[in-house]
Amino acid sequence: MAKDPVRVLVTGAAGQIGYALVPMIARGVMLGPDQPVILHMLDIPPAAESLNGVKMELVDAAFPLLKGVVATTDVVEACTGVNIAVMVGGFPRKEGMERKDVMSKNVSIYKSQASALEKHAAANCKVLVVANPANTNALILKEFAPSIPEKNISCLTRLDHNRALGQISERLGVQVSEVKNVIIWGNHSSTQYPDVNHATVTTPAGDKSVRELVADDAWLNGEFITTVQQRGAAIIKARKLSSALSAASAACDHIRDWVLGTPQGTWVSMGVYSDGSYNVPAGLIYSFPVTCANGEWTIVQGLPIDEISRKKLDLTGEELSEEKALAYSCLS
Repeated sequence: MAKDPVRVLVTGAAGQIGYALVPMIARGVMLGPDQPVILHMLDIPPAAESLNGVKMELVDAAFPLLKGVVATTDVVEACTGVNIAVMVGGFPRKEGMERKDVMSKNVSIYKSQASALEKHAAANCKVLVVANPANTNALILKEFAPSIPEKNISCLTRLDHNRALGQISERLGVQVSEVKNVIIWGNHSSTQYPDVNHATVTTPAGDKSVRELVADDAWLNGEFITTVQQRGAAIIKARKLSSALSAASAACDHIRDWVLGTPQGTWVSMGVYSDGSYNVPAGLIYSFPVTCANGEWTIVQGLPIDEISRKKLDLTGEELSEEKALAYSCLS
């Protein structure tokens, strides 16, 4: 029997990531090859013409799963009835801007979008924040949409997770699908901690530890971490534009695993509301290893954390606490 369409909101839909993301959603990459979708695309009034151009292209692509397109600059129309919201729109940091200025702009954007989602989205709407500072934007959204359960608000660290998988795959000359259970801890920023201490590679002789196979702790504790932390900057340097294709693909991975579940024995990284697990301060949106089943994520518990890792978990947590304080100061 045909499934009912799922309404998926993409904000900032006329931008680079949005342009890469909407065809992936329409093709079934996010929700599966048998799940019809209705796309809701929101952007700011100066981008209205460009947004209409994206809508024209979606019509021209004749995607069988795409059952409708709403393209609008009105936040209420965009949020009405949506089951999944991917928040790509935000205010980017420009040269000469202080962090507080950027935070202040994003606080006002996320405050208004939060109230529109709260009033108009479908019950049990799942929200993924992509726009930076992603963790803190998600926290602001949670603050101003109190009736959306905290378990339904997340931010994207799957891009960093996938970058870590890619680096290990390249280093070992193995398929990326054979590498699993890396972890991104903390903030989607250069303080994030890409952790391979629990990661494995599937080999003909069974699962082997990444640390054992790489056999180069200096690389794993040094260049590997900084490469993943600074990959976004490296792509900007190479393309003169920020990551779009990889960010859109990671957003699809994040939602797909959240809705359809993670494979047995595999975890992924998601920025979620901290409950104090691993001694991370409660009340932050912090990236943890999670498994997903029945549309809900659960933090993987009981992983041993060594002394080096502990310091890195604390450092990225401190940055998130500072960001939270800065964002809240913009509210007063």
